[in-house]
Amino acid sequence: MGDKSGTGRLFAFEGVDGSGKSTQIRICAQSLLAAGREVVQVREPGGTPLSDAIRTLVLDPRHTVDARAELLLYMAARAQLVAEVIAPALQAGKIVLADRFGWSTLAYQGYGRGLDLNDIAALMGVACGPVWPDFIAVLDIEPGARKQRLLQQGRPLDRIESQGEEFFTRVRRGFLTLAAEGKTPSRVFSAEEPESVLAEQIQASLAAYLPPIIPSSSSV
Repeated sequence: MGDKSGTGRLFAFEGVDGSGKSTQIRICAQSLLAAGREVVQVREPGGTPLSDAIRTLVLDPRHTVDARAELLLYMAARAQLVAEVIAPALQAGKIVLADRFGWSTLAYQGYGRGLDLNDIAALMGVACGPVWPDFIAVLDIEPGARKQRLLQQGRPLDRIESQGEEFFTRVRRGFLTLAAEGKTPSRVFSAEEPESVLAEQIQASLAAYLPPIIPSSSSV
């Protein structure tokens, strides 16, 4: 069957590093696939050969990256991902689950690095065109708890993950501020809820924004 409505949906999962976005996307994708949806999962930065190469550069802890260069690298990776993967998937009526999108740039490079939010928004229009999430799930967690989670994974932290708690406090405040402004449908979820409880809450919120599944002619 699959989603044959011709109108896809983009759902973004936002939050600081270590908030559990990847896990919740995986659970959500499994549920949507079981319901007969066509699902595409993407992460930022990355998702295309060019975007993956940018990811390697921008997250490498050996590099010192100017805040403006960081912003432009993220935007370039997103522009390629939108053009190559997200926009075609939406046009085909698929559900796209994104591990980060535009709010991450506003929160990290805007609130976190102190770059002008209006400048970031203008660049976003260039990089994304009309593509923007239909709903944003913000997974909220205390900066200290997020670091503990990352360290428990037993791998080296990348350049962004290793930033200090003051930086992540500003980033977290950015996400909460964006959600409170209400310009895009969103909901803030406590990332410290049990995994299954959090999954149920997120999926219940997304359900209101899903298009109807139209059966194909062969299944009628």
